Amino acid sequence: MNICIYGASSAQLEQIYYDKTEELGKMMAKRGHGLVFGGGATGMMGSAARGVACEGGYILGIAPRFFDKPGVLYQNCSEFIFTDTMRERKKLLEESSDATIVTPGGIGTYEEFFEILTLKSLQRLDRPIVLYNINGYYDGMEVLLRHTADEKFMDPSNLKLCEFMDDPEEILSYIENYR
Repeated sequence: MNICIYGASSAQLEQIYYDKTEELGKMMAKRGHGLVFGGGATGMMGSAARGVACEGGYILGIAPRFFDKPGVLYQNCSEFIFTDTMRERKKLLEESSDATIVTPGGIGTYEEFFEILTLKSLQRLDRPIVLYNINGYYDGMEVLLRHTADEKFMDPSNLKLCEFMDDPEEILSYIENYR
């Protein structure tokens, strides 16, 4: 299957984030899964792509044309699609993949996560969604979502629409066995 990975593009993070995301990419390719991602050369995006490439896996990059500048986009994709807007990019990321893994990231990653979670809550799609909780990065997000349900701003059943996991093997097993 093709797995969409959302994540930071930052090149200024602690090394553990890059290493764990590259490990996930390698494991995905070894298990026969392709990568669908935002096309970035750095950060979590670049780490995932390098991991998949290391094992000879399929990589689909999708990015708006305005990102097509030296050093911004990952150059070794199996296929690359340019869009005009970020909205088009997100739509294609969703349509081209069967599952979503959210690696650590900033506001863009949060926005992508909350859109895909909202679509699942509205039954507009059904796919596994996992927050890759490297180094406890998403502990606060889990607390926030529980608080949101506790305060009745969302139905508690929405807490079951995504999983928080910190082990790549566990993540891929969950995705592969998702029903």
